Amino acid sequence: MPLYVLFQLLPAYLRAEGVGLKEIGLFALVTFPYTWKFMWAPLMDRYIPPFLGRRRGWMLLMQIALLGSIACLGLFDPAMSIMTIAYLATAVALFSASQDIVLDAYRRELLPEEELGWGNSVHVQAYRISGIVPGALGLILADMMPWSSVFMIVAGFMILGVAMTLVVKEPITAPRAPKTLKEAVLEPFNEFITRLGWTGALQILSFMFLYKLGDNMATALSTPFYIDMGFSLTEIGVIAKASALWASVVGGILGGLWMIKLGINRALWIFGVVQVVTILGFALLAETGPDKLLLAVVISFEYLGVGLGTAAFTAFIARTTSITFAATQFALFTALAALPRTFVNALTGYIVDAVGWNMFFYLCAVLAIPGMLLLLKVAPWHASTANLKSPE
Repeated sequence: MPLYVLFQLLPAYLRAEGVGLKEIGLFALVTFPYTWKFMWAPLMDRYIPPFLGRRRGWMLLMQIALLGSIACLGLFDPAMSIMTIAYLATAVALFSASQDIVLDAYRRELLPEEELGWGNSVHVQAYRISGIVPGALGLILADMMPWSSVFMIVAGFMILGVAMTLVVKEPITAPRAPKTLKEAVLEPFNEFITRLGWTGALQILSFMFLYKLGDNMATALSTPFYIDMGFSLTEIGVIAKASALWASVVGGILGGLWMIKLGINRALWIFGVVQVVTILGFALLAETGPDKLLLAVVISFEYLGVGLGTAAFTAFIARTTSITFAATQFALFTALAALPRTFVNALTGYIVDAVGWNMFFYLCAVLAIPGMLLLLKVAPWHASTANLKSPE
């Protein structure tokens, strides 16, 4: 949920309070912890909190920190304290990225190899469903109460995460913690390069950066886009966010089921094509203006593609990760995938101001193509694991 607070609720708050598109676009930079989380992932592998175990202990600490930092976001006036809000948003991103580190490692240790496709699809859908809180409920509440109350209510949903952390158990087959910090830092990188070689490793890393580039850019300023098209916050909350949520959930569930039959490689090809095509729906909406029915249709198809693509992409990342070094390698791969969302998306406000919404979405579709071309190397249609060797 914290990711959607930063990418859906916070931009709506800033735009509604009169902050410009350029400044909102630059707020993407506060999410740099998602990009650099592999830097401190070894610490979360090496050191074990004195309660609940290695994974659950870190989960609990991050969730409590997120509850407090999200609640504080709405306490400041953007016109007077924009930097304070930026610092708080950075704190939310830091705690959220750290929670992702431990959740990804927990999931990789929990799932056997044959369950990675479906299991990661379920994870993606839980991620998507959480978006209804800041992306739909939060926006609707903002039309009825002060923003400070909205952020406190949204923050309160972190209590559900705290409850689940207390209920679940540590993975039974989890590998031992590294004995030294040096081992925790160096061995994950050494294993990855040794397993794939420099050429294979660079191809994999390039693919992880590029596959979701166009898709991430197209949705980076979605809420300000809807506002600029003339939709009210309630219409955005009810139509756009609900359509996006359930379309991506359906897409992710279908993606998980189809991956059982297709395999991860073929799923990446098919779902990637769907992603590229559906980005163009935003360009159509930019031409027609505030049509509620078209908004629902365009958003549904776009996020159907998002759900399909994300399910396959997350399963690919999990397959590439060694279970022995799950936390650091998973953090490295997902951080690389988040690079466009952090740095490239910071330029989206400037691009829109320069070329307009319509041409911006065409550009996003074009930028999605290089990642598709890399599939020829990292996930060939007729191969089950491409150039990946066993990560065990």
